[in-house]
Amino acid sequence: MPSVGDKLKHIAIAATGSQTLGIEDFTGRNLVIYFYPKDDTPGCTTESQGFRDHLSSFEKANTAIVGVSRDDLKSHDKFRNKYDLPFDLLADSDEQLCQYFDVIKEKNMYGKKYLGIERSTFLIDAKGTLRQEWRKVKVPGHVEEVLAAAQTL
Repeated sequence: MPSVGDKLKHIAIAATGSQTLGIEDFTGRNLVIYFYPKDDTPGCTTESQGFRDHLSSFEKANTAIVGVSRDDLKSHDKFRNKYDLPFDLLADSDEQLCQYFDVIKEKNMYGKKYLGIERSTFLIDAKGTLRQEWRKVKVPGHVEEVLAAAQTL
């Protein structure tokens, strides 16, 4: 698991748009990677729409955005189209990126325990160095907090 200040390793993951993307594909730009549990669920939709709605401000801060979940590309394409998400979503079905960032955690729903993605966001600078992380994210106000951090890079 990387720590703030670490240069991140390149891991390429299947992305929407019939491509693979990794950290090195964003060299020269800052990058926000946000991990969310599942496409088209209330919290994940609200968070994704927040990044969508603030995209022009992120772009002014030279910052790209990608979302990551364990959903497949078909699910991601449907989610992107339904909510007009203008950034790529990565399909981390084998949990390679999730494991690297240590976002797979034990969860409890209705007394049933399972492993799932803990909502988390990472801000990487234009040289590929992790600059800030948010774990156990609560959606309200989160996008604005990430944007403020990106504007300082």
